[in-house]
Amino acid sequence: MLTPLPGWITATPPETLEVAAFKSGAALAHLSLATAADHVPQALWRDRLALTAAEVSAGIAGRREGAGAMRDALHLTKAGDDPGPAGSILRQWSRAVSRPISVSNLGRTLEGVAPERIALSLDATGPTPVDRAALVIETVLTDSPQGEVLALILADAVLSLALGRDHLLPLLGPVMTARDLRLRGDDLRLCCHRAAVRGVSQALPLASTLARAAARLRAAVPRLRAKGAARAVEMFLSQDAMTPVALARAIPESLSDRAARRLCERLVELGALRELSGRDTFRLYGV
Repeated sequence: MLTPLPGWITATPPETLEVAAFKSGAALAHLSLATAADHVPQALWRDRLALTAAEVSAGIAGRREGAGAMRDALHLTKAGDDPGPAGSILRQWSRAVSRPISVSNLGRTLEGVAPERIALSLDATGPTPVDRAALVIETVLTDSPQGEVLALILADAVLSLALGRDHLLPLLGPVMTARDLRLRGDDLRLCCHRAAVRGVSQALPLASTLARAAARLRAAVPRLRAKGAARAVEMFLSQDAMTPVALARAIPESLSDRAARRLCERLVELGALRELSGRDTFRLYGV
């Protein structure tokens, strides 16, 4: 169990910018200390937060698809095919968290966005990391009023870099609303500081849950007979969801499609993995 945020940080939403900045700084510092341990599956944590951020972003864009529909759109669409608007949003967030933060990597994730625009965002300045993220949101949305996904991904990238992370950790994306994104100036800065505290409050319990789940999954490896079991387990600890077909394609020298399905079913039997779709066919599995 990771140490939760102290109650004084979350007790009452701060009314002033100074207090809000102090509390968000304390929350972000606590997050960095609490999640530095090796037992937190960092890649999986980022990808699960990306799913939440994508669901929120889809809602901001007027989409009604939930997490299940977005997973289906991303994972059941053939390579090269269009996953649809909601699936594209999830794909952007998932790609953003899977690669180290850089202009080139974000350029491949945010198709059609000029490298110069990304570079300017990553170089944003401000008195605190959250202030830098707020500046990015305001700048992007002033130029592109419908660019909420772009604004939130770049804002979380800037925030993550300021916190010393080389990969994007979604903290603002999972909690900010359409109303929040209409604010400007100090009102937006205050909102972002409050959102950072909410984001940490959501991210910490998830990290604890995934750390416990990761321990169960790794403990199941000695009970598995499949040749590629250990590698498959590490793959499940790096992303939100996978199909058995995708698992087999990733480890073709060790797993056939049938062997991958049997491995997933065995891990579910052992309580180490979950079937996420609730279907009998086209199943998705994850921690």
